[in-house]
Amino acid sequence: MSFVSHKTKGDHAVDVVIYAVLGLFALITLFPLYYVAIVSITPYVEVMKNGGFVIWPEHITLQAYKEIFGSPRIPQALKITVFITVVGTTLNLIVTTLLAYPLSKKSVPGRNFILMALVFTMIFSGGIIPLYILVRSLGLYDSVWALVIPGMVSTFNLLIVKTYFENLPAEVEEAARVDGCGELATLFRIVLPLSAPIMATIGLFYGVTHWNEYFKGIFYLSDKSLMPMQVVLRSMIQTPNVSTELSINSLVLDALPPETIKMAVVVVATLPLLIVYPFLQKYFVKGALLGSIKG
Repeated sequence: MSFVSHKTKGDHAVDVVIYAVLGLFALITLFPLYYVAIVSITPYVEVMKNGGFVIWPEHITLQAYKEIFGSPRIPQALKITVFITVVGTTLNLIVTTLLAYPLSKKSVPGRNFILMALVFTMIFSGGIIPLYILVRSLGLYDSVWALVIPGMVSTFNLLIVKTYFENLPAEVEEAARVDGCGELATLFRIVLPLSAPIMATIGLFYGVTHWNEYFKGIFYLSDKSLMPMQVVLRSMIQTPNVSTELSINSLVLDALPPETIKMAVVVVATLPLLIVYPFLQKYFVKGALLGSIKG
């Protein structure tokens, strides 16, 4: 027997209110991003005429983007950020997977002790100063690897991946071993192809963390040529003299306000994540939920 539900006028009214509230929250969330993008392409005269608040520009200029990409600072910072995001995320996924897979097997000797030691790091840490001393003693200070190697494995992400592996059908792995596959062959040929949702989810976690890297940049680096994008953006916001920070001719600022340049840098620092996220969104919820069914 099938049942067909019919909505009453009250149900429709509730739906209208829900969608209106959700639409309002969406507008509140998206408006700052929209405003930043609009100011970055608005001429100086129009920005001043509107008191610095522009909703829809009458004229559009890409001069701010030409200037920031013409300066040596932004392209270099972007290269560093792309490098640590791609290389760092790749290493994160490799190490996390190679550690999570054996820990998903209850027969591994010392498994409980290793898990307890890993969870312990989520609650207690050595602190900033010991970590700084460790990075210097390893020769990573003022190196791009200082942004990649420390914290290569997130215990939280590791536990999610481990739980996901535990939820995979044991019969599939047993069949692979019957066919002569060893542990590594089973992992790379059977387990990983079945784990695309969790890999995409954890990769997104790691990738966003690397792209927004800020603390390690100001803590472990003194060479400006190694600074990632977020540190350069911080320096621009803190300094009133944008031309000095980006090595831009001061005459440019006569036709282009510093705020426009800052907004353009914010767009450059944010846009790649906004482009990539929709392609990974379908895996995001599925991977996170399946990886958190069991503890």
